[in-house]
Amino acid sequence: MDISKFKDLTQRLSFLGNYSLLILPVVITLVGVLLFIPTQLVSSKLRKRIADESISIGKRVQSLSKGTVAHNQWEVEQEYQQAYERDANQTALLAKQSSQRQLLSYKIFPEPKDTSILIFKEFGRQFRDAVDGLIARVNALDCPTDAELQRGLQGSSLSRSRRGPGWSSGRGRSPQSLGEVDATITDVLCLEKAKSAFVYANPADLSGYKFWEEYEYAGIDTAVEDCWYWQLAYWIIEDVIDTIDALNSGSNSVFTSPVKRLLDVNFAASGRGVSKKVAAGPSYVLSIEGALTEPHTGRFCSDDIDVVHFNVVVVVSTKAVLSFMQQLCRAKQHRFRGFSGEEQEQVFKHNQITVLESNIRSINREDTTHNLYRYGEDAVVELDLVCEYIFNKSGYDEIKPESVKESLKKLEK
Repeated sequence: MDISKFKDLTQRLSFLGNYSLLILPVVITLVGVLLFIPTQLVSSKLRKRIADESISIGKRVQSLSKGTVAHNQWEVEQEYQQAYERDANQTALLAKQSSQRQLLSYKIFPEPKDTSILIFKEFGRQFRDAVDGLIARVNALDCPTDAELQRGLQGSSLSRSRRGPGWSSGRGRSPQSLGEVDATITDVLCLEKAKSAFVYANPADLSGYKFWEEYEYAGIDTAVEDCWYWQLAYWIIEDVIDTIDALNSGSNSVFTSPVKRLLDVNFAASGRGVSKKVAAGPSYVLSIEGALTEPHTGRFCSDDIDVVHFNVVVVVSTKAVLSFMQQLCRAKQHRFRGFSGEEQEQVFKHNQITVLESNIRSINREDTTHNLYRYGEDAVVELDLVCEYIFNKSGYDEIKPESVKESLKKLEK
């Protein structure tokens, strides 16, 4: 072995030996530096993430704290649910009360207390008397009658000399066919009627009036059904009259009334012009085949309601067309003393009419339908409405005659 090389190596190692105590700290320092740098990087990211998440969670907690349910929130919710239930019950009660109406006779429904024909004739008399009462309540008159015109013309010697043995003024006869004096007298009589009335109306123009005037008994079941359907008709006619009364409440004559004339209330698809003796009363609408028009409401008789269609025709000021339809569909009051007629009187409300179809026609004041009527200076039109009337079964089904129920079942089948 080369002694000189060994000495050189020994000298080098001895040099390192002088610094051997420094090696370990240096290594530890280097390792620490190497570990410190990524640790700092990771910790900074961690701190940022924790800060972000802490702020987000804090905000959520803060927002939740604002909506914290109070300890007595269940009581508030209970009160809300009870109020909702009361509203639902009140709605059902109002619907029931709407069909609880006074009867023309308390001797017939749901079945007659007496099988005598007299109770049906009495019902007819009560129907006509009630319609007369409605007409009187709105201070309604018709145009001068033949007898009134003849009495007025008798004072004119000129008219007497012109009248032949077969002469008759006739309701609807054109004044142009009379002499000048006769026409003047006729016009004065017509004006007097218009000044004395708030609206023109003739009970004979309302369905059922002639029917009961010339009523013919056709058996117990048929008689009961007739009374039932004409009872429905009376309620509908009553609502039409109430509508006219409300609109004309501030008037003092036909000239100032928004509603000038009630031409017709009927329940037949053919409308005005049908003989009032044979004209059908109301019928329940079970399907489109029995409707007066296609109902946009989509309502037919069901387990909960009965549906009836009717037609009303009036002469109104052009300014009152919309208000008449609105008033017709508005809630109205009625009094009820139970279906026995002997209970304590209560005041209920009903709102059962919907307009399904409307037609507006201009009129010729000189034709036979209008020439003896004086409507004033207002522009007027003939308003023809087809309407829907709803009866709530829970309100009146207890008095609906069994024969009517059986007939409906057969029709449904």
